Amino acid sequence: MIVSLEGILVECTPLRAVVEAQGIGYEVNIPLTAAEKLPSIGQKVKLHILAVYREDSQQLYGFATREDRDFFRLLVEKVSGIGPKTALNLLSRLSAETLKGAIAQANVELLSKCPGIGKKTAERLVIELRDKVFLGGAPVVTSADASSVEGPTTNTFQDAVGALIALGYKAPDADKAVRRAQTILGPKATSEALVKKALAQA
Repeated sequence: MIVSLEGILVECTPLRAVVEAQGIGYEVNIPLTAAEKLPSIGQKVKLHILAVYREDSQQLYGFATREDRDFFRLLVEKVSGIGPKTALNLLSRLSAETLKGAIAQANVELLSKCPGIGKKTAERLVIELRDKVFLGGAPVVTSADASSVEGPTTNTFQDAVGALIALGYKAPDADKAVRRAQTILGPKATSEALVKKALAQA
């Protein structure tokens, strides 16, 4: 079973990457959230892989972090009605952090806005994954409306996304802006720093 792939990035589109390792080119399906973190063509890259085997096909799905890959596996293996394509669309629309938070908070409204996810599928996501979605030992907090979040959270990413939503951003735009800010500032950036950087880039 392939669990990771390290080599040279030779091709890249928003949803597809080709990585050459030991003379073999591997085509890997990736979400937009992973594509944003890829290096330039010709540079060394490592992707965390989930291989999905079907009777008529073999597909590799790649992610920037082990946590993203494991969350993708949860979506595909634990939620009826969600296959690899839908799960990839979910992770292209919103980051794993925001999706986990929406599931933990039973935010069906936000989940149902993702491509290929209706209200019933969003409800299944919550029912089947809510007890499996944790970060640092506590459920991740998020909301489509930051004003509805009660109490402090330990997740600076979620705090920053919530702050941008409160300022009028749509959830996917807020998520993307904070991802971009975090890429620049690093994982130890405070929520305030992430918000300021996101606003500065708007």
